[in-house]
Amino acid sequence: MNSTQILYFILSAHMDTKLLKYVCFFVVMSLYVFIICSNVLLIVVICVNRSLHEPMYMFLCSLFVNELYGSTGLFPFLLVQILSNIHIIAAPFCFLQIYCIHTYGTVEFYILAVMSYDRYFAICHPLQYNTLMTVKKVTVFIAVSWLAALLGFLSTMLLGFSLQLCGNIINKVYCDNYSIVKLACSDTTVNNVYGLVGTVVCTFIPVILILYTYIRILKVCFSGSEQTRQKAVNTCTPHLASLLNYFCGVCFEILQSRFNVSNIPIIVRIVLSLYFLMCQPLINPLIYGLTLSKIRCIWKSLFLIKRK
Repeated sequence: MNSTQILYFILSAHMDTKLLKYVCFFVVMSLYVFIICSNVLLIVVICVNRSLHEPMYMFLCSLFVNELYGSTGLFPFLLVQILSNIHIIAAPFCFLQIYCIHTYGTVEFYILAVMSYDRYFAICHPLQYNTLMTVKKVTVFIAVSWLAALLGFLSTMLLGFSLQLCGNIINKVYCDNYSIVKLACSDTTVNNVYGLVGTVVCTFIPVILILYTYIRILKVCFSGSEQTRQKAVNTCTPHLASLLNYFCGVCFEILQSRFNVSNIPIIVRIVLSLYFLMCQPLINPLIYGLTLSKIRCIWKSLFLIKRK
C-alpha cells in the first residue's frame, strides 16, 4: 500500500505519564505562550519604529516570523497529543506537519545566511553599505529565502507521498520526512539521495557560507581599529550564538534520525528531537532583544517607569 492508503500514523514516542502529563502540558503551553508573545512583540517593535527600518532589523523581523511559523507547525498538535491517550495523527495532517517543520528549518538557515552577508557589508564596506543593501535588495533576499524553501521542499513531499508503506508507526512525537521514508517497503534510493542533497543544500552550504563570511569579517576586524572590532563584536555575537544553537539542534536531529539510538533513554531522545524546534524560537527573542542596543533603548523608552 502507498501513503495515500494510510489513514493515520501512530506517534509511539509519547509516554503515558498519567498525572505527570498535566505538568508537561503546562510547561509546553508556557513555552508556546512565551514564544508567541516575545516574537510578536519584537515584530511589532521593529515594524512600528522607523529607526529600526534598516536591513538588519528587516532580516530579524523575517526571522521572528519564521519562529512563529515553525512553532505553530509543532506546538498546537503536540499539546493535544500530551493530553490524549491515543497518540495518532491523520495522514494528511502528518504530511502538512512535515512540510511546515522542514520548510521552517530551511528558511531559518537561509535567513541566517543572508544576515551574515548583510553584516559583512556593514562592517567591511561601511561607506558603500547603503548603496549595496537597499530596501529592494533586502526584500528580494527575504522573498527568495522563503520561496526557495517553500517551493523546494514540494518535490521531497511528492516523493515521500508516493512511497509504498508497510507500517504506520513513527517513533517520534511529531512527523518528519525521514521517519516516513523508513516505513517504506519499496525502493527508497531516490528519496535517500534527494534527502541527502537537500540536507547539504539547506543546511551545510548555508553554514559554510556563514563561516566563510565571518572569517572575512574577522580578518578586517584584526586589521582595523578598536571601534571596528567593537562594532563587529556587538553585531555579530548574537548572530553567531543563534547559528551555533540552531546548527547543534539540527545535528542532534539528523544523527538521531539516521542512526540507532535505542540505547539512549526515550526522554533524552524526545528532548534532542525537539531541541531545534523549541529552543531557537525561545532563544532568538532573548538573544536579539537583549543584546542589540537599538532594541534595548526602545524597550527602555516603552517600559521604563520614571520615578518622580
